Amino acid sequence: MKKQNMKVKIPQKPSLVPPFVASIFSAIIPGLGQILARAYSRGLIILSSFLTIGGLLAWRIYEQGRRYQDIKTMISKAFQFSPILQIITILFALLYIWIIIDAYFTAKKSNTGSRSYGTGLIFFVLAVFFLLGWQIGDINVGDFFSQADTALPTIGRLMWPWEKAIDRPEEILTISADVLSPCQEEEIPIVEALEDEAYISISPTCGNPTEVDGTPGTEFTIVGGNFNKDVEIEIWWKDPNGNEFRQRQEGEYVKVMPDADGNFQVKIVMPYRIISSTIADENKIWEIQARQLLSVGEAQLSEEFTLAVEKMIETIIIGMMATLFGVVLSIPISFLAAKNLMSENFLTKAIYYIVRTILNVIRSIEPLIWAIIATIVVGLGPFAGIIALTVHSIAALAKMYSEAIEGIDEGPIEAIQATGANWLQTIVYAVIPQIIPPFVSFTIYRWDINIRMSTVIGFVGGGGIGFLLQQWIRLLDYRAAGIAVWFIAITVMILDYASAEIREKYN
Repeated sequence: MKKQNMKVKIPQKPSLVPPFVASIFSAIIPGLGQILARAYSRGLIILSSFLTIGGLLAWRIYEQGRRYQDIKTMISKAFQFSPILQIITILFALLYIWIIIDAYFTAKKSNTGSRSYGTGLIFFVLAVFFLLGWQIGDINVGDFFSQADTALPTIGRLMWPWEKAIDRPEEILTISADVLSPCQEEEIPIVEALEDEAYISISPTCGNPTEVDGTPGTEFTIVGGNFNKDVEIEIWWKDPNGNEFRQRQEGEYVKVMPDADGNFQVKIVMPYRIISSTIADENKIWEIQARQLLSVGEAQLSEEFTLAVEKMIETIIIGMMATLFGVVLSIPISFLAAKNLMSENFLTKAIYYIVRTILNVIRSIEPLIWAIIATIVVGLGPFAGIIALTVHSIAALAKMYSEAIEGIDEGPIEAIQATGANWLQTIVYAVIPQIIPPFVSFTIYRWDINIRMSTVIGFVGGGGIGFLLQQWIRLLDYRAAGIAVWFIAITVMILDYASAEIREKYN
């Protein structure tokens, strides 16, 4: 005969206090009336929610009006600066009244044997929490849409960065002439015109730069000849410190197009520059350059593209090595963290709780923090990233593996143990055959996580493509950053497809 499971209905105990008294208690301490009406979970949720909302509301009012000492002024200014706080305060007052009324009906329904307390109050609490989150998060939908236009060009460079992936080597013709500053008795001779070679001649050959107060510097006339007639010429300077920069006048870079004979003439003003104190008292030689593009070579992969490929391979290796080390070290730990295998005596139970506690502590610390600690120990580079991800993987995988062990069928274990098998034999013949599929699935899932996390720990020196991504973002080189983002996305997609295929084989 089959046994039928019969649910025994436990009679509802009546409220400890009358409904009116329950509402009074909830007016004094919100939720206490519900607790006295034997709706313990409901009362505790209401009490904790009320205290949390009240604390958050008081904090936000203080943050908005903390410049003022008077309480009334602080509240009024907070409401003025953030009108949503007024709505939250009104809802908080309504919540207080609702809790009092809810306590009355909760006690009344408990006395009648009904457990249906309604869910309206819970949804109201969630709505207040949502508004608080909106205010704390400083959400402004208007700014999002009004400023979207300014962000679109940057987003476009991130989403389609492939112009940066191709590079064409350029051959630049650079012709220069020296300028002395300040003028001396012995001046630099003017360069004479050449017949077959490109040249530039500067007049005068000495002068003074623009002053810091805006006083214009010396005006120079540049005459050039024998340049390519179809390509613009850019004017550059090389200061005494060795820094090169383009000539700007009236906010625009100076460019000139040669005539049909390849000759040109242009006037420029000596720009303002800060010169190192080590050469401040010496005669400073400046250099004026005329640069012209001679030819463009065939397309080739850019340096940014090759760097992204190299660092993406490094990222995959970091994730792979961390996963490998994590699997090897977490498997034996997972058996010690499985409750069904460690409940035989007091010693094994103690080991179980100690291992579980250590795993929880390690897992609660993010890989980013472990990467910072690892860089302190071994320095910057991929080794620090491997250490960080390995430590976190051990804790995460050991937890998942142990839960898979705890969920196995107890039948084979009991059968093996009935034959007199010891603990190790039970593991080998009854546990391992059942845990291989989930172990494979968890391992692949962790590898996927480690690949994605290795891109983040690069931001703190853990190696991989994240290090490059951080540099390019800081330099506002969004096209190069877009190449890195695309490589990350493509890698994750490939790993997802590969993991699905592997999981299908073991399921």
